[in-house]
This record gives sequence, C-alpha cells and structure tokens, in this order.
Amino acid sequence: MGFMGKLQIAQDPVADDLLSTDAFALTAGMLLDQQFPMERAFAGPAKILERFGTLDPAAIADADPESFADLCATPPAVHRYGRSMAGRIQQLARMVVDEYDGDTERIWTTARTGEELFTRVRALPGFGEQKAKIFVALLAKQLDVKPRGWTKVTGDYGRKGYRSVADVTDPDSLQRVRDFKKAAKAAAKK
Repeated sequence: MGFMGKLQIAQDPVADDLLSTDAFALTAGMLLDQQFPMERAFAGPAKILERFGTLDPAAIADADPESFADLCATPPAVHRYGRSMAGRIQQLARMVVDEYDGDTERIWTTARTGEELFTRVRALPGFGEQKAKIFVALLAKQLDVKPRGWTKVTGDYGRKGYRSVADVTDPDSLQRVRDFKKAAKAAAKK
C-alpha cells in the first residue's frame, strides 16, 4: 500500500504494522470502529490474523460463519459485539472478493474522484455516511489517496485538526481526538 508512514492507530506495534501493510486489515479496523474504543477496534484485525492465520478476503468470506464468529468472540474479543461483527467482516470480505477481485486496495486505487471513492466506501457493509467520510479522510491524510474532490466529500473530517481516527498518528493525537469528541458530546447535550 502507498502509506506515507507507519500508522499508529491501534497504539500496538504488531497491530499498527498490520494496518500499515494490509488494506483489508485497515478497512476491517475501520468497520470495527463503532461503540468500541478506537485503538481496540483497530487492533481487531491483528487478533483475527493471529487466530485465523490469514486476512485473505476470500478465505474470510468462505469461512464457516459459526467458527469465524467463535474466533471473533473469544476473549479478548475483536469487538464488544464480536459475533455480530464477525458477520460484517465476512460480508466485507465477500464484497472485496466479488467487486474488487479480492484486492481491497482497489477500492481506493481505482477511484477517479472523491465522490466515486466516497460512494464505494459508503457501500461497504457497516459503513454509514459519517464512517465513510472519516475513512476517505483517513485515506487522504495518512495514505495520500487524494482523488479530485476528496475534501468536498469528507467535510470537516478533511480539515486540519483532531476530529477523528483520520487524525490519529501517535498517542498525543489520539488523546486530542478523544478530547474533541468529548467536547462535541458535551456541546450536543446542551
């Protein structure tokens, strides 16, 4: 993958090395980043690799759903809702196999515009509008994937600052993102 540097989202060397070299790991980590601490979500793909032996999308897509769910739910689980997220990971793998010939990176390397990239990411299982904006911003800010119009589709997530996982590059930036989210929640309650 065309990373500008080593990602440090999971704050764990093994997990971050994997996120920095495996497009499916990065995409699955983003999928897991909901209702769960960010760094634990992005460490999930490393747990899957350790337990399953591969992150090959075809192997994951074709795995027995019960066995794969057991693997994802075994403590320490890949997510708070390990069994249900296992199903989403398999759906993601199936989509990568069926629509991108098993090459996750093609989701972004073959997108010609920011709108096309956003539409592709938004179509992934478990990726709502906000998650798709954040992932496109992460791709742009940390992988230098910047198709024409990417800033328009990412909104505030494409701006400088510490708003989301797209801005996490070290422990300090992780804390700044947490502080931003906490302040945003407090403001929303008022």
